[in-house]
Amino acid sequence: MCSSDLVYAQVARRSYAGQGSIALLENLLKGWGSKGFVLILLGFAATDFVITMTLSAADAAEHAVHNPLLHPYLGDHNILLTLLFLSLLAAVFIRGFKEAIGVAALIAIPYIGLNLVVLARGVVEILHHPEALPRWRAALAAQGDWSQLLLAAVIVFPSLALGLSGFETGVSVMPLVRGREQDGPGSVPHGRIRSTRSLLFTAATTLSFLLLASSFFTPLPVPEAAYQRGGPASGRAIAYLAHQLPGTAFGTVYDISTILILWFAGASAMAGLLHLIPRYLPRFGMAPRWVSYSRPLVLVLFSISVVVTLVFKADVNAQGGAYATGVLVLMLSAAVAAAIALWRERARRAALFSWAVAGVFTYTLLDNVHARPDGLIVASVFIAFTVIIGVVSRSW
Repeated sequence: MCSSDLVYAQVARRSYAGQGSIALLENLLKGWGSKGFVLILLGFAATDFVITMTLSAADAAEHAVHNPLLHPYLGDHNILLTLLFLSLLAAVFIRGFKEAIGVAALIAIPYIGLNLVVLARGVVEILHHPEALPRWRAALAAQGDWSQLLLAAVIVFPSLALGLSGFETGVSVMPLVRGREQDGPGSVPHGRIRSTRSLLFTAATTLSFLLLASSFFTPLPVPEAAYQRGGPASGRAIAYLAHQLPGTAFGTVYDISTILILWFAGASAMAGLLHLIPRYLPRFGMAPRWVSYSRPLVLVLFSISVVVTLVFKADVNAQGGAYATGVLVLMLSAAVAAAIALWRERARRAALFSWAVAGVFTYTLLDNVHARPDGLIVASVFIAFTVIIGVVSRSW
């Protein structure tokens, strides 16, 4: 078994206790310090997952009100639309977890296909306008040589942390991956390891390709003025291209698909919380037993998301800092957990690489917290809320 399999195996053995890196860190760090550290991570995980639901629903509402065909009917009622999307998401999970997974596949696959069509049409547009690529290169050269561009990329990298969203939710559902019948409690779960690696590899390659391709092919056909804040392509460049290149009919279909995928983007977060909370808080004596039942917990999480939406007024940009902080803390904890586990297994090179990745996420997290401290504030509120509920629960 390779060193990375050892890390997967440790996570899988502890999957009954929680999620991914949190479960692994709890296993690696013993004593009450471990419990306190896990509690802090749970606060940041709750921040990430709750904001995932509220931000995605708010973004779906933003796309809906900006669609030229829907705007006359919807107006600018972003908050009401966001609450409606959150209500529908909660209704799906009250119906059942398997039904939610089926809806996710039904929505995600067409959305990926539509994005590929838009990107392919963008490539054709660039080929028909060969002057676009030299103009892009000239704009880069005007900013400096490759070393200056690299330094600029390092400086602005923390501001692009939201581009990492989606990776942490893929890791968080690792304990839900189905293995083989031979994967017993006392053996190395080879089937789960193989399935998990396939899940993470597929998610990473798909997200990376779409992110890099859209970052390169989108700016070239879009006029610079359209990118400015308040412009038609601000925050929705691919949707802008979907309307401009294939046509309004295709653009409307793309908008509907985008609204659906954004609405249901909170599904992975809801699934993560439904698996996370019952595995930790009751075992720590910090929650009543009813949190082990999914439907009451869905209603509680829905209520929390409504409060968060009203506090942030369904503003996507206002929630960005809190979301980025939650994402970065979870990814940093995963890198640290992998580094510690690999070092103890004497896989020195892999451990050093993991520590280097942890260093990158540490720099990104600190810069993000310094620029947008609201994420730390929201996470602190969730941690304090969890402690208060725990005290009340234990007293009761």
